[in-house]
Amino acid sequence: MLQSLRIRNLALLEEVALDLEPGFTAVTGETGAGKSILLGALSLLAGSRTEKTVIRQGAAACEVEAALFFKDARKADAVLAALDLPPCEDGLLILKRSLPRDKAPKITVNGGLATLSALQALGELWIDFHGPGEPRRLLKEAAQLELLDLYARAGATLATYQESYRAWRGLQAQRAKLANETRLTPDQIQFLESQLAKMDQLELTAEAVETLERDCQRLSRAQELIELAQALAAGIQGEDGLLGRVALLVREARQLEALDPASKPLADRLAAVSVELADLGGEFAGLSQNLVFEPEQAAQLQTRMNAWLELKRRHGGDVRAVRAAGADIRRRLEMQGDLAGALARLDRQVAEAEQAARRQAEALRLVREQAARELAKAGAKAIAQLGFKKTELQVRLATLPELGPAGDCACEFLFSPNVGEAPLPLGRIASSGELARVMLALKTILADLDDIPVLVFDEVDANVGGEIGGLVGEKLAGIARKHQVFCVTHLPQVAAHAANHLVVTKDQEKTRAVVTIEPIHGNRKARVSELARMLGDRSAKSALAHAEELLGR
Repeated sequence: MLQSLRIRNLALLEEVALDLEPGFTAVTGETGAGKSILLGALSLLAGSRTEKTVIRQGAAACEVEAALFFKDARKADAVLAALDLPPCEDGLLILKRSLPRDKAPKITVNGGLATLSALQALGELWIDFHGPGEPRRLLKEAAQLELLDLYARAGATLATYQESYRAWRGLQAQRAKLANETRLTPDQIQFLESQLAKMDQLELTAEAVETLERDCQRLSRAQELIELAQALAAGIQGEDGLLGRVALLVREARQLEALDPASKPLADRLAAVSVELADLGGEFAGLSQNLVFEPEQAAQLQTRMNAWLELKRRHGGDVRAVRAAGADIRRRLEMQGDLAGALARLDRQVAEAEQAARRQAEALRLVREQAARELAKAGAKAIAQLGFKKTELQVRLATLPELGPAGDCACEFLFSPNVGEAPLPLGRIASSGELARVMLALKTILADLDDIPVLVFDEVDANVGGEIGGLVGEKLAGIARKHQVFCVTHLPQVAAHAANHLVVTKDQEKTRAVVTIEPIHGNRKARVSELARMLGDRSAKSALAHAEELLGR
């Protein structure tokens, strides 16, 4: 449940900190007082996108912060772990969203920095909004099927079917691709064979390619390299080279050794230097000779290098990409020899996958058919409690000609609000008030199946009268036995059923308008006054008496 909510500089509201209670909370206030600010704050914490125009004029930033408590935080912790965010401590989830005017927005979850998409993922876990447009959504067949599946607890069966459906469609796509894209023309086959021949002529290993590139580098600068190698060899072995001068020094060191035997290690080291210089001179001389490429050798090397550069440019920037391209070319060429056989095998796999999907679709339809009968009966009873004494609700399933993502059947709700009238689709018979009550009845039935802890109803009582408003209040109070419910309402009959009551007021007496949100459920006099205002006149004795009566009920 939502334990606390703090809002700063959102729209016309400067700051408020609310300690929230479980159960049913009514949110009331004059039209235009700013009740939407509270819903806007909850929407921001649920990850909705917004513009910086929501920041209170003159403020540097707006902030919204909330603390939620979960008796069992394992599901929340699993979502947090998947998002790489800190887990709940003692069941508490702390959400904070800051929207500065001149800086980037900042979101934290349990103290860890988070993204907007992470906030949205968590929002699906803890809050569900039902706005004025929610009843109109009931006119869509997809929404009706979704409600039926929720009532049927068909989530696992639907997921199993959808997995089979995706496998079947994937095989169909693979078969179409093989038939339409894999069949190669003679020119395409000739080109691919030439590419494969070039790859086969090269040793496509990292070491071989590195040697090829190094040899080509040598070939392109052979004369410069030869001259440098010869100069180094001459500098060591030449007439005035280092080797001759060091040899003279070695003879003198041996003379020193004859006079002073203790200097022998030094003479040996100098002799070793002379031997090393002789080796170096020979290697530089040999290198200059090795750098001389025969014309035929040079031509072959250049041909191989050109082939490698073409393959690298066409198929990727490294050996691994070219080797992968070669494997793909080989597979495509091999497939040409058995294209008919490959298509036949895929046809068998497609048929088997379709049969599996149809079996799963049939199992899903059976679950839905049973649930449709039960939902129609429960829905009619719940709608009757909202003022339709002689109502009929049907949940009809129609078989689809082809399998679809949701199965082999569509769902349609039919409704008759009056005795003697045949049920018709909701869109053809239901008024806005009737739709609102049908939706509320269904939400009441489905509330026990919904594990989202916080439900927000924005003017769910629109288009219903005062007497029905009391029934709507009873239904919301019933939902609140297992959920924390917030309802923005203009009907005192609804507000009177709430265990908690928040009043939103707008003060325009000062230099600028200021919105405040105040809990009044602990002050019976204030609550009676607010209900009397909603009835028409907070100073009228009759309105005050009626408000007392509503609270007494």
